[in-house]
Amino acid sequence: MTRSTPQHMKLGAFLMTDGHHIAAWRHPSAPADAHVRFDHFRNLAQKAEAAKFDSIFFADSVAASVDGDGVFSHTSRGAHFEPVTLLSALAAVTSHIGLIATQTTTYNEPYHIARKFASLDQISGGRAGWNLVTSANSREAFNFNRDEHLLHADRYDRAREFAQVVLGLWDSWEDDAFLRDKDRGLFSDPGKVHVLNHEGVHFKVRGPLNVARSPQGRPVIVQAGSSEDGKELAAATADVVFTAQQTLRDAQAFYADLKGRLRTYGRQPEDLKIMPGVLPYVGRTEQEARDKFERIQSLVLPKVGLAQLSNLLGVDLTGYDIDGPLPDLPLTNNNRSRQQLLIAQARRDNLTVRDLYLFVTGGRGHWQLVGTAEQIADELEERFVKGGADGFNVMGPVLPAGLDDFIELVVPELRRRGLFRSEYEGRTLRENLGLPYPHHPAARQQREAQLALT
Repeated sequence: MTRSTPQHMKLGAFLMTDGHHIAAWRHPSAPADAHVRFDHFRNLAQKAEAAKFDSIFFADSVAASVDGDGVFSHTSRGAHFEPVTLLSALAAVTSHIGLIATQTTTYNEPYHIARKFASLDQISGGRAGWNLVTSANSREAFNFNRDEHLLHADRYDRAREFAQVVLGLWDSWEDDAFLRDKDRGLFSDPGKVHVLNHEGVHFKVRGPLNVARSPQGRPVIVQAGSSEDGKELAAATADVVFTAQQTLRDAQAFYADLKGRLRTYGRQPEDLKIMPGVLPYVGRTEQEARDKFERIQSLVLPKVGLAQLSNLLGVDLTGYDIDGPLPDLPLTNNNRSRQQLLIAQARRDNLTVRDLYLFVTGGRGHWQLVGTAEQIADELEERFVKGGADGFNVMGPVLPAGLDDFIELVVPELRRRGLFRSEYEGRTLRENLGLPYPHHPAARQQREAQLALT
């Protein structure tokens, strides 16, 4: 699939404390205390906005990355800000950039999520996005009255109903429901508030939501699963999909597959933006880029690399020959799509366990590029033009330096090629992503009734 008309690619900045590389905190340019510094994130958000990025994004887990043998005490992954709280603060110091956070459907309630993101959307003037995930981290179960993690299929069954409830709650109030008529003493129109009265397998939620309807109709929904269940959930509910593929062919196959599923749900291909993650090491010369990559790789402690790989695969690799091939592994109950991606990578490239853990220390299976701005722009352009992506989620290996390099070197090259904007198209995240406005069901019914009379 090749694009028939010129478009601008979408760019998001995926921010992770001191950087995406597992050893980023040890790098001389990274603030080791980034996880407790609001000014660090404020500066990153403002830089991304000045460069006209579509969004910033924070992943999340409701369990600390710690373990009994102390491996993760050698990483900075054990503690970080709650992302919706952080984005609410960042909303006050930015004006255009989208604000996206992960919140799990496995260990939350729909009313809480609907209320948080509706509030963030009002505070930010229509820039909120919810990354809808089913928890891949089995440790989360122990913080929510459970002794074991929900099964993969059960998590997705819950997620489908969860999304249905949240969408319903976001339509509790019509766009013009709040009259605020002081003379008549009428604050809201009672005919324009809708009680959900949802009763399903997993949830019983009356409603209505006690937050007004979103300035952008509803917050943007992002989804990150690439399993069959994940792709169906995305086709039904998502506005944006974050994903990970290593090759152009795999990216094109995923793109065509997911876009093709939209018809089943009465949607068009342009209703969904696919934005894979990319981990760029950018230099003014190829050797400079290679030096940056080798420097950060040299900071990886072997036990940390092996632990991170084990965590991603959902299988403890302790005791296996790290210089031997990846063993045959059982299907995980955690992140199945990421497990399958990494196994395929190891088999395709004949990687040892050590090779594979060094590969995942940066991007956890995301696309990794090392080169000059022109070389990286070539790769991004090919995947964008040839139907493998609508844009990219940029993952700085070390922050702020990784984001600075991309903004200073790659963004001007993309603009020179006519591939990226110079100014925002609108004020809301939905407008800047080029997504349709989701009209309230009552407004749609009214229009349909009017059309029937003409």
